[in-house]
Amino acid sequence: MKSIFFHLMPYRDLPADFETRYESIWVTPPNTELCDPKQVAQYYQWNLDELELADRLGFDGVGVNEHHQNGYGFMASPNIMAAALARRTPNNSAIMVLGNTLALYQPATRVAEEFAMIDVLSNGRLAAGFPVGTSMDVNFCYGVPPTQTRPRFREAEDLIIQAWTRPGPFSFNGRYNQLRYVNPWPQPLQKPHPPVWLAGGGSVETWELAGKKDYTYSYLSFFGAKFGKKLMDGFWNKMDEMGVDRNPFRAGFAQQICVSETDERAEKEYLEHCSYFFKKCLHIPPYFFEAPGYRTRKSTEFAIKTNQPGDIAAAAALEKDWKTLNEQGFIIGGSPATVADRLIEAAKTLRVGNLHALLQIGSMPHELTKKNITLFAEEVLPRIRHIWDDEGWTHRWWPEGAADRAATAAPAGAKA
Repeated sequence: MKSIFFHLMPYRDLPADFETRYESIWVTPPNTELCDPKQVAQYYQWNLDELELADRLGFDGVGVNEHHQNGYGFMASPNIMAAALARRTPNNSAIMVLGNTLALYQPATRVAEEFAMIDVLSNGRLAAGFPVGTSMDVNFCYGVPPTQTRPRFREAEDLIIQAWTRPGPFSFNGRYNQLRYVNPWPQPLQKPHPPVWLAGGGSVETWELAGKKDYTYSYLSFFGAKFGKKLMDGFWNKMDEMGVDRNPFRAGFAQQICVSETDERAEKEYLEHCSYFFKKCLHIPPYFFEAPGYRTRKSTEFAIKTNQPGDIAAAAALEKDWKTLNEQGFIIGGSPATVADRLIEAAKTLRVGNLHALLQIGSMPHELTKKNITLFAEEVLPRIRHIWDDEGWTHRWWPEGAADRAATAAPAGAKA
C-alpha cells in the first residue's frame, strides 16, 4: 500500500470560543480579525518542513490540495507548495496534488501549464489531482453557479488532457473555454500525461469518470472506514458494472492518524488537537456545505439511498472524546502496532491501495507533528506496505519518476 503524507495546512491558533462566536470556518470567517499573516508565515515554514521530513523518512508521496477563504486549510495555491517540494524532496517521493479544482479555472489551460511545469521540475513525480471541488470553494467563494460545477469540471478535464496529448497549436471551442490557440509549453515529462487522481465524497459521476478514463479515485472524508464502506462499496459495484478490475491501487482513502509509544500516551498527546479539528475546522453550516444544485440528481439519489446526510449529521453531533473518535474510526490512534492493525483492517474493508495519511491535525504543534510523522514512517509504514502483495496487482497510476519503495520491479505474475 502506498502511504502519502497529506497536509491540510490548517490555522492552528483559532480562539477557544471560535465555534460559538463565528458562523463558519469556511467562506465567512473574518480574515483581518482571525488570520495573522505573521503567524501564517510560521505555519507555512512548519508545513513545508513536515512534508520534507516525510520525504526523508521514506513516505511514498507527499500531498497538498486547494481550498479558499477558510481556516480549515488555507492552501489557495497547492501548485506553489508543490513547486517548493519538487526542489526539496531529494528522496524522490511522489508529488501528490489533490488537486487543482478544475471548475475554478477559465481557461483551464492554466492547470495544464502549471501541472506540466511541476511534472518537469520534479522529473516526472507529479500525480495530477482533478477534484470537482467543494461547494464552499466553487459556488460560494468563486461564484460558480452550482449547476455549472460538474459541466465546467468535465469540459476542463477534456481540455487539459487534450493540451497534454495533442500536438499544438490546436483550437478548442467549448461552452466555457473558447481558445483559438492551445499550445502549452512545456508539455508534461510523463507520457502520455501524469497519472490523474480523482477525489470526492461519493458522487456517482466521479466514479463513472474514473472507470471510463482509468483514473484513480480517492475517497476523502473525516468519518472513517465504517462510514466509508458504504461509499466504497458503491464505487466497487460501479467498477464491476463497467467491467473494470478490482485493482486496489485504483482507489484511496484519507485517514487521520495519531501514533505514540502507547495507546494511553496517544490519547494524552493528541486528543485536544483532534477535538480542535472536529469542533472548529469542521464548523460549517449546512447552507455552505452544499448549495442547492451542486449535487446531481443521480448522486443525490445515491446519497439518500445510503443515508449520507443522516450519517454526517449524526457524526457531527457526537461527543468528541477519544473513545468515540477511535471506535467510530474518525481517527486511528494509539501505539504503532494498534495503528498498523487498524489501518490494515480499514484498507481491506474499503479495498484501497493508497493511504492519504493525515498526520498534522487541527492545532497539533510542529514538534508533535514531527513525532507523529516519524513514528508512522519508522514503525507503522513497514507493517502496512505489503498488504496487497499476495494478490499480485501492479500500481499503474504511480508517477513514473517517483521512487518505488516497495520493490524495484513488480512481483512475478503481477496483474495489470
